[in-house]
Amino acid sequence: MISKVRTCGLMGIDGFMVDVQTDISNGLSSFNIVGLPDTTVKEAKERVHAAVKNTGLKFPGRKITVNLAPANMRKEGSTYDLPIAISVLSTSGQLDSAEIEDYIYVGELALNGDIKPVPGVLPIVISAYKNGFTKFIVPEENADEAAVIEGASVYPARTLNEVIDHLTYQDRIVPRVVDVEKLFNTSAMTALDFCDVKGQEGVKRALEIAAAGNHNILLIGSPGTGKTMLAKRMATILPDLTFDEALEVTKVHSIAGTLKKDQPIITQRPFRNPHHTISAVGLSGGGSMPRPGELSLAHNGVLFLDELPEFNRNVLEVMRQPLEDNSVTISRVNATLTYPCNIMLIASMNPCKCGYFGDPRRKCTCRPQDINSYRSRISGPLLDRIDIQTEVAAVDYEKLSSATKGEKSADIKNRVNRTRKIQLERYHDRGIYSNSQLTAGMIDEFCRLDEAANKLLKNAFNSLGLSPRAHSRILKVARTIADLEGRADISSADVAEAISYRSLDRKYFE
Repeated sequence: MISKVRTCGLMGIDGFMVDVQTDISNGLSSFNIVGLPDTTVKEAKERVHAAVKNTGLKFPGRKITVNLAPANMRKEGSTYDLPIAISVLSTSGQLDSAEIEDYIYVGELALNGDIKPVPGVLPIVISAYKNGFTKFIVPEENADEAAVIEGASVYPARTLNEVIDHLTYQDRIVPRVVDVEKLFNTSAMTALDFCDVKGQEGVKRALEIAAAGNHNILLIGSPGTGKTMLAKRMATILPDLTFDEALEVTKVHSIAGTLKKDQPIITQRPFRNPHHTISAVGLSGGGSMPRPGELSLAHNGVLFLDELPEFNRNVLEVMRQPLEDNSVTISRVNATLTYPCNIMLIASMNPCKCGYFGDPRRKCTCRPQDINSYRSRISGPLLDRIDIQTEVAAVDYEKLSSATKGEKSADIKNRVNRTRKIQLERYHDRGIYSNSQLTAGMIDEFCRLDEAANKLLKNAFNSLGLSPRAHSRILKVARTIADLEGRADISSADVAEAISYRSLDRKYFE
């Protein structure tokens, strides 16, 4: 007799259906798993053997062969433990249920029969649901995460015995229900607010534009001018996540195993702030079976790189293609995987090594060659991919000592949400969410200029020596500025402001 149990494997953020087929025959007692399993899957036979025995059932003392089909797809992780155990018990005649093939089984088995949580449950449920499966038996700790998919019946199990009792109708498991709307209406509390920042109105304006259009931004200024303070408050004005965006973000974090127990779906845009000692693999992702890096963990959110020139140049160059493609492709011997990384890059830096080049109050102590060496750590092609470059100047004493509060983050966020809603409606059938994602063809369609605006951009293009990429990014930023003002057409003033955010690459990097 051969039994078949269904589960789902993962390749990147996408799942593929797996049939767990078990054959028990006469011969020397053995337990073999085939179908391109990795080391963790091969070790499942020890976990399954102990779990079945310690659950009070009899483990077959014959030749057991488990095949994970399709055999040409690599299987990795401990998620196959539970389906293998169910398949073995069914084949041996100890589990007789007509429902066995109706479920997708996911879970790691402890030696005592407990079912432990595994990463990647949400993308598994999404993939299996698309393939017509609606019933899922998952670990208790993963149940909320799986239950956010409408139409999926998720049965949380704590032990192997609970699964057996459920399938044999002895003690049915109650399906888990999650109120997704309530999760989205629960805002994360934060003490950060833009109203605490004194002065810097021009920089706040630039950050608002960046948030409204999902544009990359570089803050340049002397030490202590508030670059980090401003960047960390960016999370308070980011537009609300849509449900589809939230699912994309949660899938990445589910695979990475970074989902919190009380957070079945991520409802706030990620804000990642890696240290400058991070490696290229840590940033882009990798490993023998590639896992998401910081670029992908910041998907649909912000990646903040403080003190940009302090990062290894090779690490920074890793970002060039992902910033353009909004995805990271990692090739290894075992697999080639693609992870999404539609991010807003916020970077900050000093204008020179000592930090005071161009500062009217303090003299720069760097030699010319030191200044050039410091700036050369950031390549021209990477700088070209940053839409907005703005200078953060020192704030005078009168503003610092003023008791007047600035504009609150909530007010700025309202404008950002309104602007992003315009973009969502405009691009609803184009598969993009923001102006920063406009392709060359879409720029021609949505960023048309009148004669005056076109002449202004032409003069700036020639006088500043801008690249074609910079030209496209100016148009995208101008489109966002017009959206912020609620105008359908891009004006000369919008283009002029967008050009002003490109002038720093000439001032500091000429």
